Amino acid sequence: MIPQPAFLPMSLKEGRKLGIERFDVILVSGDAYVDHPSFGTAIIGRVLWDAGFSVGIIAQPDWKNTTDFLALGEPRLFFGVSSGNVDSMVNNLTPGLKRRSDDVYSPGGIPKRPDRATIVYTNNIHELFPGVPIILGGIEASLRRFAHYDYWQDKVRQSILADAPAELLVFGMGERQVVEIAQRLSAGEPAGLLRDIHGTAFTMEVAQWRCNRPQSIIEIPSFGEVSQDKRAYARAFALHYHEQDPVEGAPVGQPHPKTVVIQNPPAHPLKTPDLDHIYELPFSRKAHPSYSRPVPALDPVRFSVTSHRGCFGGCSFCALTHHQGRIIQNRSIGSIIREVTRMTKMAGFKGIVQDVGGPTANMYGLICDRWEGSGACRDRRCSTSCRTLHTSHRFQCELLQALRQVPSVRKIFISSGIRYDLVLADDSGYLDLICEHHISGHLKVAPEHVTKNVTDLMNKPGREVFDRFRELFAEQQQKKKSRQYLLPYFMSGHPGCTVADMVELALYIQKTRMYTEQVQDFTPTPMSVSTCMYYTGLNPFTLEPIHIPKGHEKKIQRALMHYREPKNHRLVAEGLRMAGRMDLIGPGPRTLVLHD
Repeated sequence: MIPQPAFLPMSLKEGRKLGIERFDVILVSGDAYVDHPSFGTAIIGRVLWDAGFSVGIIAQPDWKNTTDFLALGEPRLFFGVSSGNVDSMVNNLTPGLKRRSDDVYSPGGIPKRPDRATIVYTNNIHELFPGVPIILGGIEASLRRFAHYDYWQDKVRQSILADAPAELLVFGMGERQVVEIAQRLSAGEPAGLLRDIHGTAFTMEVAQWRCNRPQSIIEIPSFGEVSQDKRAYARAFALHYHEQDPVEGAPVGQPHPKTVVIQNPPAHPLKTPDLDHIYELPFSRKAHPSYSRPVPALDPVRFSVTSHRGCFGGCSFCALTHHQGRIIQNRSIGSIIREVTRMTKMAGFKGIVQDVGGPTANMYGLICDRWEGSGACRDRRCSTSCRTLHTSHRFQCELLQALRQVPSVRKIFISSGIRYDLVLADDSGYLDLICEHHISGHLKVAPEHVTKNVTDLMNKPGREVFDRFRELFAEQQQKKKSRQYLLPYFMSGHPGCTVADMVELALYIQKTRMYTEQVQDFTPTPMSVSTCMYYTGLNPFTLEPIHIPKGHEKKIQRALMHYREPKNHRLVAEGLRMAGRMDLIGPGPRTLVLHD
């Protein structure tokens, strides 16, 4: 077994220096190769190498010719293909459908990935190496594994497995799956028989499905149905949404015109020792030395630490339930200390740990009594009112206190967002601790909205919960010499949100004097509940109709959030007239604009 190299090879020359004439696996990615555990290609490559397989990387190949795809030759086992850390359509186009001028995952920020990168790369590889298995992975493949609404084409697209000539699709966090795939292919098992691996999806011929459909598979409305009938789309979404539990989830099948896509149940969560081992692999935390220009995405996370995976928040506009899942997977305190200690010895470390967290920073160490044996509840969403959810932040407090004792560490920040409803349910003094030691001038929170009908559809805590947290935070600030501020994230244009709702949010911002730089306009991304609402105009779980703001109304909603800016006054006044709130136009301390 060849020891882990400083960087995974990106050329045959680098491979030969390690004694490799032919790679076992070649990973193709739309991102530059950055050897950091926040970058999917690096973590999958390191895990495969640790399991005894040699790995070469083709990063950001030029899809317009064959040269880059041929550069490493033919792998012994398979090609792994990913668009990178971000869906290529999200990465390449703005919510207004304008092409972005930069790409933070590319050297110098210069865009290099094609639209629908996973499909483009796979087609190129299949044409050049028709007999080599291709395995899809990454966020783009993971969240497009069923028929899905595509905002950029404004239509329902087939599963990515129906468009890309691949043998398997790995969804979610894929370390366990790719190692099993490599081991079984190495043992001589044909790729077409790898149909029982949790956390993967595959295709079946239509004739075989019709004649010999396994009874354990839940069939959801077909591509033909969901592309023509929005109620069918909503029903299909609800059906596969409820099967995303690794313990009790069932296989799901969706017929397409030329194939049937079958998703196995999600992979079981990694245990703490497994997660520790992965994150303690020898990542250099640098971009590959072949790059002459920096990769912008590295700098904000270079000296950050992942403490856990998963999120049980279930925000409707987030697809994490379909990717990392609801069950929290924690690393041990000892492992995180060892990782930070290793970081302190790296060139460029200046005593600052940029972040310790995960999808939601303060879910580290939180557990539910049901997760181990029964998985996450199918009929309800996790909340602080549930008696089986342990909400004490004691373990994270212990972690942060231990990290402050690591030599050469001057400051440890929590840059990930926190769930303020969980802070209110805490009994460990977490808020005092982080305000004293682990945030700078601002604490990031995401109320997103304040009207009940909108926060209910978002599956976010209501205004009264946020107000209680604001009061608690204000009380905490009275003890401090240097004042800190809440940095709230708000969203406009979410399904169910009306202009009147946005007026209410604007008044709330005015009353509380909150800073509103962190504002986003809702963008429908694949496989979120909110995207299903946006496309169908229905709540997928109740099939009740929902107001969907589009076009000019979305512009008005966004302007209302920035009502102070003169360039928005015309749209703000138009929105106020639409909402029948003429009383908010004119002079006075409680109006939103002076005139229309």
